[in-house]
Amino acid sequence: MAKELKELTNREENYSQWYNDLVVKAGLAETSAVRGCMVIKPYGYAIWEKMHEVLDKMFKETGHVNAYFPLFIPKSFFSKEAHHVEGFAKECAVVTHYRLKNDPDGKGVVVDPEARLEEELIVRPTSETIIWNTYKNWIQSYRDLPILCNQWANVVRWEMRTRLFLRTAEFLWQEGHTAHATREEAMEEARRMIRVYADFVEKWMAVPVIIGHKSDSERFAGAEDTLTIEALMQDGKALQSGTSHFLGQNFAKAFDVQFANREGALEYVWATSWGVSTRLMGALIMAHSDNNGLVLPPKLAPIQVVLIPIYKGDEELEAIVSRLDEMAAELKAKGISVKVDARDNVRSGFKFAEYELKGVPVRLVIGPRDFKNGTVEIARRDTLTKEVVPQEGIADRVAGLLEDIQRNIYDKAVKFREEMTTKVDTYDEFKRVLDEKGGFILAHWDGTPETEEKIKEETKATIRCIPVDAPEEDGVDLISGKPSKRRVIFARSY
Repeated sequence: MAKELKELTNREENYSQWYNDLVVKAGLAETSAVRGCMVIKPYGYAIWEKMHEVLDKMFKETGHVNAYFPLFIPKSFFSKEAHHVEGFAKECAVVTHYRLKNDPDGKGVVVDPEARLEEELIVRPTSETIIWNTYKNWIQSYRDLPILCNQWANVVRWEMRTRLFLRTAEFLWQEGHTAHATREEAMEEARRMIRVYADFVEKWMAVPVIIGHKSDSERFAGAEDTLTIEALMQDGKALQSGTSHFLGQNFAKAFDVQFANREGALEYVWATSWGVSTRLMGALIMAHSDNNGLVLPPKLAPIQVVLIPIYKGDEELEAIVSRLDEMAAELKAKGISVKVDARDNVRSGFKFAEYELKGVPVRLVIGPRDFKNGTVEIARRDTLTKEVVPQEGIADRVAGLLEDIQRNIYDKAVKFREEMTTKVDTYDEFKRVLDEKGGFILAHWDGTPETEEKIKEETKATIRCIPVDAPEEDGVDLISGKPSKRRVIFARSY
């Protein structure tokens, strides 16, 4: 039975299938009866809840408040911002009727043709339009600004090719929508929130990211500037893990949202929006996990420590579990999440494999000899190493070990990214590195969409971002030979 738990596709042989196997077998999510949608299972949702909790606190510490806006958006709202509707038109699900009726031929139910909506409704793919229509009623004066709202919600984007967590027709996310009196204030808000995302992903998810600007063609529909955090997965592909958009006055003008400034003159409001989604779950899985299963950073693990007894007979079980319960209480007192697995219907080997698969950072085991000697076997998931230590002081030891595991997972990911980042100066070298190695490629770009599109068509690589801290460096574009002042990051991506 333990062997069945470990039967993941080998990561090196088929990374895509390994990922799919891991999501399902670790109990994170599964496909649903609705095409392109997923069921997030309790263990997977527990991880998302931790993400939600931490991010929500970070948002509130930066002055944001939560609100909720409708799932349905009148179709006419999308027509008001041309770039926005163009960007989302192909992904929109549309509600046209509001009632069903029995099929007169007795074949179940059909849409009642007399119950057609006067105006069709879009199922929320993102909320800029409905929110800015609402903000028009909230904003009259500079005294009403800034508005710093966030909402936790689901959205629907009718993707044709779906993949659990990474790309589904419906997914969970948060979306911040802020309104400001000045351009500078809005731009600083966009920068602040991308830094919040980077801080969360690096310190909690243990995934290093690069902050940068999207190119014009990769920018959010309706934005003047899009900031992104880009992470590198273990197969050498990039994953856009969060975005923050400076929207300028585009939506304020589309919905006529003006305010009276201090002099009494009317001005259009400046806007931002920013969001991360359950796609972060995909990043967490692909950045750290191995052929034994998940490797979870302790800060986000639903169970940080599992305690397992090894015994012969009920009397021995009772005594060992009693000691494990005492240790669990010591760990809980330090804010550590624990589970004592005293199941007597599965072998200890099965339990070991199960918790490795689920990525539990630390495993504590007490057998008859440990019980007699006052020792405990401690195993760490990130390195798959174990040692026998005294039971005394175990809570302090484990607390320190969890910090070390968190740091080690991050350091390992940083080292991998460094090894998988390559500077190239010719197009031939670019294509060779992309095919043989992958990863982030630093190359000069002339800034034209024509060059960007040619590279995308020929190699499937895109400009992931123009790093905010990219140093000035004279060079020439790979294809056109035109001058360039800095390198940008190319990669194939999810």
